[in-house]
Amino acid sequence: MSDEEHHFESKADAGASKTYPQQAGTIRKNGYIVIKGRPCKVVEVSTSKTGKHGHAKCHFVAIDIFNGKKLEDIVPSSHNCDVPHVNRTDYQLIDISEDGFVSLLTESGNTKDDLRLPTDESLLKQVKEGFQEGKDLVVSVMSAMGEEQINAIKDIGTKN
Repeated sequence: MSDEEHHFESKADAGASKTYPQQAGTIRKNGYIVIKGRPCKVVEVSTSKTGKHGHAKCHFVAIDIFNGKKLEDIVPSSHNCDVPHVNRTDYQLIDISEDGFVSLLTESGNTKDDLRLPTDESLLKQVKEGFQEGKDLVVSVMSAMGEEQINAIKDIGTKN
């Protein structure tokens, strides 16, 4: 074989799928589901009775976790649905660039510079104002299916 050592960067997902299957009947309110290829948070689930042809149906009303759009889907309760792997990570805000990107400090002390400012108006205002006032801000970044977005902000005090 080869004498070379192979070094792999681990991101703890081992190249796994962006989603996993789950039976439609077991998905509950506040859970996650993929509808029309978008990761969504379930806001309402209703189940119909079994009909003449034997399948109870689940009617999902969900909101896209990145753009806030409402989506609906009806799936037989015994069938599998795709459920996105949703991760939430907190980063400290270091800088906001002119072109709308943020510079974040990771747990390991590296910087992450590939995220845009949030599109939500009130959150955007909080981030910009807090940064201009010199506050130490921690942003919560939600990631699912290869997309990432800032979805919350915490003030951990002013810089010394």
